[in-house]
Amino acid sequence: MAEPHLPAPVAIDGPAASGKSTLGAALAARFGYRFLDTGLMYRAFTLAALRATVQPDDGDCARFGAALNLTLRSKGGGARVLLDGEDVTDLLRDPRVEANVSRYSALPPVREQMVRQQREFAIGNRAILAGRDIGTVVLPDAPLKFYLQASEEARASRRSTQTGQWGNAQATTEARQDIASRDVADSTRKTSPLRPAEDAVVIDTTDITLEQVIAIASELVACFGA
Repeated sequence: MAEPHLPAPVAIDGPAASGKSTLGAALAARFGYRFLDTGLMYRAFTLAALRATVQPDDGDCARFGAALNLTLRSKGGGARVLLDGEDVTDLLRDPRVEANVSRYSALPPVREQMVRQQREFAIGNRAILAGRDIGTVVLPDAPLKFYLQASEEARASRRSTQTGQWGNAQATTEARQDIASRDVADSTRKTSPLRPAEDAVVIDTTDITLEQVIAIASELVACFGA
């Protein structure tokens, strides 16, 4: 059971394939937090929009989002995403979703809806949220914030490993191109651009293992307020 002095909520930000979700899940399991990978919510919106052939337009997505039944369900310390009661969590890494999520997630009406639900998830719970604007927009008053970063090459290698294509040069090249494109889209969008919060602990994961990242972050969580 988590100790009462532990910081809550905890924010984890960073670009694609920097290790945010792995770190968040590990900290949640160790210290008894609830964990939400907020990227899943944007992917779920994207999946729903693609299914309904809704274009990535402010007005269309504002109307679509107002009627969308997107809910979160806690399971084993993590969160599952439901659309109209259907658990779509395992569908959110589909290539079509991957290719379009930045277009939808950059829209202010979409972000406003998601941020509202993300804050509701964190309120009243010992929670860890991972995303791209958690420490700067969603939970700016979080007592502990992490920002993970890594080179494009390192992140592309991890992404190709995650998809079971480790050692495949073409897959790694494609992953690197996708990551570079996501970086540009996420860091230059007008609403909630990707950037570290001024008070975030920045960890460069390029040349260290995720186990080492988890160890560094775990010590900071455990020693918080001591």
